[in-house]
Amino acid sequence: MTTRIGIVGCAGRMGQMLMRETLEGEGVSLAGGSEWSGSAALGRDIGELLGRGPLGQVVGGDARALFEASDVIIDFTTPAATLEHVALAAALGKPLVIGTTGLTPEQSARIDAAARSAAMVWAPNFSVGVNLLMALTRKVAATLDDSYDIEIVEMHHRHKVDAPSGTALGLGRAAAAGRQVALEEVWVKERDGQTGPRRSGSIGFATLRGGDVVGDHTVLFAAEGERLELTHKASSRAVFAKGAIRAARWAVGRPAGRYDMTDVLGLSA
Repeated sequence: MTTRIGIVGCAGRMGQMLMRETLEGEGVSLAGGSEWSGSAALGRDIGELLGRGPLGQVVGGDARALFEASDVIIDFTTPAATLEHVALAAALGKPLVIGTTGLTPEQSARIDAAARSAAMVWAPNFSVGVNLLMALTRKVAATLDDSYDIEIVEMHHRHKVDAPSGTALGLGRAAAAGRQVALEEVWVKERDGQTGPRRSGSIGFATLRGGDVVGDHTVLFAAEGERLELTHKASSRAVFAKGAIRAARWAVGRPAGRYDMTDVLGLSA
């Protein structure tokens, strides 16, 4: 059966990529797309928005109507908008795939609460390769002791507004889980001036911004005499869209609950 996918925030860069991949994907169809009330894209034909011929579908402003017309919805928007969509998904019992980053712990808790009423797949990154990197990071961190310092380096385009990236934090959580510690207790996200020697067991982050970099992430395990580096580089946002669509198809028919890409890819075991 064809899975009808709705895209909220459809006029953004990721929203457009998600619509393209949905239109071109097998076993899926585009139920429609919606935008916020002040968007200049409202009322535009989706095909023309994407630079192709008219599709006869226009960008709507009624997210609830889109939810009702869809089997599953994908949300790569902003934290405030995502919380509105989470509430809609819970009220209607519709599965929701969330790629929004920069959420606070309180906002995350609200997603957890809403997931009692609907299936929600939330991941810091939907790339299959990145999720394999997270699994490897957890395994390596569990294998190597504290004599191996862990540093996470990420670089994104100049327009990214949150730092460290959600993916970098996800990698940090994977490393912390491997060492059976809470990331918040060991992370170091800033270094400036006379910082003193590195604290044993800490997990450091370095953030780079510039150009049009889609997303580069490296996890370094550095010890006396050797260094292990695990790296993933994304050259197109299409990898995130493909992974999100895979997650959307997987979510349809799942019981209510909070899921992530380890569940989608069968890596949770």
